Amino acid sequence: MKFILGRKLNMTQIYDASGRAVPVTAVQIRGNVVVQVRTKEVDGYEALQIGEGTRNPNRIAKPQKGHFKDMGSFASVCEYRLPAQSGVDAPAQKVGDKLELSQFNVGDNIAVSATSKGKGFQGVVKRHGFHGGPRSHGQKHSEREPGSIGGGLRTHVPVGMRMAGRMGSDRVTVKNLTVAHIDAEDSVMYVSGAVPGRRGSLVEIVGS
Repeated sequence: MKFILGRKLNMTQIYDASGRAVPVTAVQIRGNVVVQVRTKEVDGYEALQIGEGTRNPNRIAKPQKGHFKDMGSFASVCEYRLPAQSGVDAPAQKVGDKLELSQFNVGDNIAVSATSKGKGFQGVVKRHGFHGGPRSHGQKHSEREPGSIGGGLRTHVPVGMRMAGRMGSDRVTVKNLTVAHIDAEDSVMYVSGAVPGRRGSLVEIVGS
């Protein structure tokens, strides 16, 4: 399994060998260091804790500084749990090892996870795609209203009723993306298609 952390830059397009324009998302890969290795004997599961990027050491809490030791002042830390399958070997990485972009190749199938853009409190038309009510038969101000939320002899709102509320800021995973291009000099990976999140969002990339 391949895995690495990066930061979303922007969307652009590149041209493949046949001259076809391919929409891609640029992901900046900064320093990835293994901070902790969790084992089944000690923790009950196998996982790798990965630190990414750098930040002001004065903005890091003392417990985190003690956890990082002298490996760096990481901007983000994520834990990648290895699949619980029979025959899976223990993690080959050790504390302090670096994860390089070179482990990925052009054409690799990957899954990308990130936090989607937050859109605040939204109505049912934008949040759930409701059509709203007609502007006729005395319904002058019901174009974007949800309509009735009851019905029959119900005296409560059913669980899961689609209503207005906060939209976005969800963890989204997009599967079956491919590595379109790798810029080793600038440490940038170009992923085919769109990647969730705003510019600067932390992106988790997992390859098979």
